[in-house]
Amino acid sequence: MATTADPQSGHPGHLTPDQQATLTSFRTLLSSTTPPLIPASPTREEHTAKLGYDRYSDAALLRFLRARKFDQERAKEMWSANESWRASFGADELAANGFPYPEASQVNQYYPQFYHKTDLQGRPLYIEQLGKLDIPKLYAITTQERQLKRLVAEYEKSFRERWPACTEAQRREGKLREGEVVETSCTILDLYNAGISSFYRVKDYVMAASAIGQNNYPETMGHMFIINAPYLFSTIWSLIKPWLDEATVRKIHILGKNYKNELREYIAEENLPVALGGRCVCAGEGGCEMGDAGPWNGGQA
Repeated sequence: MATTADPQSGHPGHLTPDQQATLTSFRTLLSSTTPPLIPASPTREEHTAKLGYDRYSDAALLRFLRARKFDQERAKEMWSANESWRASFGADELAANGFPYPEASQVNQYYPQFYHKTDLQGRPLYIEQLGKLDIPKLYAITTQERQLKRLVAEYEKSFRERWPACTEAQRREGKLREGEVVETSCTILDLYNAGISSFYRVKDYVMAASAIGQNNYPETMGHMFIINAPYLFSTIWSLIKPWLDEATVRKIHILGKNYKNELREYIAEENLPVALGGRCVCAGEGGCEMGDAGPWNGGQA
């Protein structure tokens, strides 16, 4: 495969002739298996209507190709494994029906995880505050299994609502060229007040969540900023890093307490909650943590 200096190489709107040919060949490969890994019409259209997005789009196929460096056979193995996982986990049902999570407001008191507006590239901003973790109280109201189902439901919502809305917002502002789409998120992991015990208590969930993301929703993380990282975080990082692929590791920025200037290079102050050094105080019950503010809810990017 020819190399290129384009940092977006392999993404929609940035394909080389070789990459375009590989994409076409990959689609044929997935469609010709028995049973087919990409359904033919009208099944594909029916599936799209059920989920609310096209799971077999060029953008979807390209994510798996990029994750396997455009090696079609390896990408096919990954795609096939993903199909099996979706069937066993019930991902299509979560996409179609959502996941009732009445404990959400309580969970966010003990382990805040929420989407909030966008970064300067128009990508959804996802925030976790590990320093507020209280495992006994958290698992008194929910379970790891339910947390993972919520995680998958939120991934599916990003494909169905968040990324299309962000793409449309960026196009209205003339910030995307022909064929480009918003298909990644920007993550902030806030470790303020997080001790070593916090990491070990949530380790199983983090490992399971990371595996789901890498194996089944590849190439959806744009950047991750780990802020307020304590001195001993290097020990924890040495345990987590081997579970991550090289491309993922390159997207992760580990920052200490003096993170604000670097964060502002990627995220406008008005889009950052006050708790993270920004200026946003969302009105309404639950504030920034429960508002799900962003273009997908009719808000500004």
